Amino acid sequence: MTDARQAPEAPDQVVADAAIGNWVDRYAPPAARPWLRLSRADRPVGTWLLLLPCWWAVFLSAASGDGLGWKGAWIILGCAIGAFLMRGAGCTWNDITDRDIDGDVARTASRPIPSGQVTLRGAVIWMCVQALLALGILLTFNWVAIGLGVASLALVCVYPFAKRFTWWPQIFLGLAFNWGALLVWAAHDGALGWPAGLLYLGGIAWTLFYDTIYAHQDREDDALIGVKSTARLFGENSPVWLGGFLALTMGLMTAAVDLAFDTGSSGRALALAGVAGMGLHMVWQLRSLDIHDGERCLKLFRSNRDAGLIVVLGFALATLI
Repeated sequence: MTDARQAPEAPDQVVADAAIGNWVDRYAPPAARPWLRLSRADRPVGTWLLLLPCWWAVFLSAASGDGLGWKGAWIILGCAIGAFLMRGAGCTWNDITDRDIDGDVARTASRPIPSGQVTLRGAVIWMCVQALLALGILLTFNWVAIGLGVASLALVCVYPFAKRFTWWPQIFLGLAFNWGALLVWAAHDGALGWPAGLLYLGGIAWTLFYDTIYAHQDREDDALIGVKSTARLFGENSPVWLGGFLALTMGLMTAAVDLAFDTGSSGRALALAGVAGMGLHMVWQLRSLDIHDGERCLKLFRSNRDAGLIVVLGFALATLI
């Protein structure tokens, strides 16, 4: 039996860091699998990490304002579809720019472009299709949100190159992945506000936390090919830095809630409970971390979906109040 974590020679090969038995490998038509893998549909945690700051923003804006309404309900659904599409387009762009690097890294050599499952031309077309579909959703929002959505493309374009010129590529990922907090707040509220900005900054600190954990899987390969990351920068001191990012995440998100609600509001208490729950989850991750165990790092990275959903739950309950 072929090990699902090794790249077989068959054209329909699985991707090394995808979960064994994921829905793409099991249920998707064979012809569609390379394209879905290029979009990371077989590794959905990235879609969640892009989506969660959007949901934080819509629920916190609704809880501190006039509620969700039909507009809020559409924003929630539209963001879910848009996050899937834009994460797919962004990952396709990332693999296009990294096509010469990915073949030299054990974990990424089985991806569709370096393994030959998808051509460069096909990847470019697929990226454009996904981006245009996402644009259709964006155009249903107000003009402030549309402008913010277009502006985010600059961050998406730059991110894949960041690891070539800075030790802090995770900051660029955070800037791009949490942009939805600003966009969605504007889509729901009609304008930006301080809580949105603090949610955005808190999300960036959270990204530094989880993506540094993720980057420890590739630390040795990255050193060989000259790719930079916070995992390589921090080395054995990573737990100390991660503790700092944890504290910064909690401080900024707590401040966002404080600004969004009046003191003594029951909605505020529920929202803060969600933030606190996320903080406890991150503490558990830090206590469980072994930076020399790649499987453990991947498991903890994936668990951040649950950490972010705890905040969504707290903010959603605050909306009901």
